[in-house]
Amino acid sequence: MKILSTLNFPLSTPSIKASKGLLLLASLILGQWLLSDVFHVPGGGLGIFFTGFGVWWLLKPVKSGFEAPLTVQGWVKRCRHVLEQFEAFEGGVDSSDSQKDRSKQLEKVLDRSEPQNIAFVSSTGGDLPEKNKVQMAIAGPKPLNLSWSSPLPLKDKSWLWPNTLFEQDLLVYVLPLPLRAADLLWLEKVPEDQPSWVLVSWDENSSWIEQLKALEAQLPHRWTDRVLRIKRSEDNYKNVFTPIRRLLEQPEKNIDRTRQRLLSKLHSSWQTDLETLRRNKFKGIQQRTQWLVAGAVFASPVPSTDLLSVAVVNGLMIQEMAEIWACKWRADSLQVVAKQLAVAAIAQGVVEWSGQALLGVAKLHGTSWLAAGTLQALSAAYLTRVVGRSMADWMAINNGVSEPDLEALKRQAPQIVAHAAEQERVDWAGFIKQANQWINERPSEPKMQTTLI
Repeated sequence: MKILSTLNFPLSTPSIKASKGLLLLASLILGQWLLSDVFHVPGGGLGIFFTGFGVWWLLKPVKSGFEAPLTVQGWVKRCRHVLEQFEAFEGGVDSSDSQKDRSKQLEKVLDRSEPQNIAFVSSTGGDLPEKNKVQMAIAGPKPLNLSWSSPLPLKDKSWLWPNTLFEQDLLVYVLPLPLRAADLLWLEKVPEDQPSWVLVSWDENSSWIEQLKALEAQLPHRWTDRVLRIKRSEDNYKNVFTPIRRLLEQPEKNIDRTRQRLLSKLHSSWQTDLETLRRNKFKGIQQRTQWLVAGAVFASPVPSTDLLSVAVVNGLMIQEMAEIWACKWRADSLQVVAKQLAVAAIAQGVVEWSGQALLGVAKLHGTSWLAAGTLQALSAAYLTRVVGRSMADWMAINNGVSEPDLEALKRQAPQIVAHAAEQERVDWAGFIKQANQWINERPSEPKMQTTLI
């Protein structure tokens, strides 16, 4: 299940408010008053300090995005929190095996210890250096696990970095020259936080500097100053691997870095699985709420688009969604987010599009589809469907954030709603089927009044 694959919104943005501008002005006035009237000192360093403090406070960014832990303990805490959420979703005896498997995955990462693991890898056609010479060149007081990995294919559908290489503490990619497209693709997949080097073989001293410049110009920036050169004609391995040998002198730091990388990947994988469970549970809430809203709009005598936007913001649905995504936001913040998404959906013509589409299929479902109240009710149901999905996307993006960034929401709402509307249009036939069933089950006269939140 692919979720939020096209959404990539910045979650940390600078926010300049009027209150901070007032603080800057107050800082200048206060600084001047203290210098002249209290300390009787002409303007100088203290005034600059107050001014600098005001400017810093005015321009400092307000962060509301996911902040990755910087320690193993921090990542363990995050992972255990996800395990608790899995348990809350799955529960029962049937899920015990899954919970045990996840716990074992976590313990496996935490049990990682010395010796350090180093892998040499190349794509098909590349020649790895002699293993015994490499062992002698990088040998030190600490034990090492040195492995020669199987060649990477020149053609691959997914270009996924193998797990066996991802788990290595250090990596050396043996790069055949001239540079091939497949090698460039594999190098782009090497994790940024994995200590890695590129190893090339080049015998000619006279042209090496030009060759190195040409190679670094083609490689991603991260490989600058990370290219090692060996000569087939000389046994200069020890000098070549000096940077690696120095790094290996810090085994605890290297293994700790690997643990964090593995925990980060594990956390991301679990979050993807957890998001699938959330979406499955959300579908039932979405379908139930959309028809509750449709019934409420049909019963209302006021044919207004504003009524639709209010109907969409259903308090019960929002509360249930907050529980699904373990969202601790205040109720008023949730209402603001939902209303902003509803306004964006109406501005993008979701109501008009759904109304025209319903008119297009009216002939297939009888004259009752032509009733204005029914069309308005079904448009409200579809609007609820789109806004509900938009709300789910926003909660997924901001999972773990203490409070939503409403300024960022204003900028991102159109794109979030557009993505949600496009996804819901894919299932338009399913909505029509549900709508037809709702019409057939709807009583001719409403027997109860519905209060909209």
